[in-house]
Amino acid sequence: QVQLAESGGGLVQAGGSLRLSCAASGSIVSINSMGWYRQAPGKQRELVAVITSGGSTNYADSVKGRFAISRDNAKNTVYLQMNSLKPEETAVYYCNAHIMAKVASLFTQRDYWGQGTQVTVSS
Repeated sequence: QVQLAESGGGLVQAGGSLRLSCAASGSIVSINSMGWYRQAPGKQRELVAVITSGGSTNYADSVKGRFAISRDNAKNTVYLQMNSLKPEETAVYYCNAHIMAKVASLFTQRDYWGQGTQVTVSS
């Protein structure tokens, strides 16, 4: 099986920075895209940033210029550096990865999600 383990959330003041990490482990054959989503209370989950295996990135307009996504393919890990954080960005941040895995003798390819990490930005 495959697991995604997130870390790095916490409480920060407005204008501050946090760095999230997400490591994938298990019977991984290959990882295509990796990304971060967030869900604030009472709102739908939204895309924050995504990065392909080749390093191409895409960001939500609201975070462009402040957030940076990167990955270490050797470690199956994706990072999200968040700068100039705003109170309205308080949310649970989820890691997502599109992974090909080998289970028994079968290959499967689907999205996996982490358990989420809380980011709280105080004003």
